[in-house]
Amino acid sequence: QVHLVESGGGLVQPGGSLRLSCVVSGSFGSINGMGWYRQAPGRQRELVALFTRGGGTSYADSAKGRFTFSRDSAKNADTGYLQMNKLQPEDTAVYYCNLQATSGDYWGQGTQVTVSS
Repeated sequence: QVHLVESGGGLVQPGGSLRLSCVVSGSFGSINGMGWYRQAPGRQRELVALFTRGGGTSYADSAKGRFTFSRDSAKNADTGYLQMNKLQPEDTAVYYCNLQATSGDYWGQGTQVTVSS
């Protein structure tokens, strides 16, 4: 089985920072892509950052210049990070990690990010 576990969410004031982590474990095969998505109440899930093998990392316009995706790889384990700076109330959402691997497409359970004073 493949497991994705996100962490690092929480309550932060506007202008603050958070670093989300996504620990991937299991027999996922080769990774074709890893991404962070978010879903705010009443809104559709949207892409925040997407890493693809051979294609680098792309960001939503709202994330450019503020969010940075990074990744640590190891045999049968992989961790994706999303460093979020200059957070604003409109960044409030549940953030989900997604893994696109040769074995399938996987989602984590999500981590809540709340930006409020």
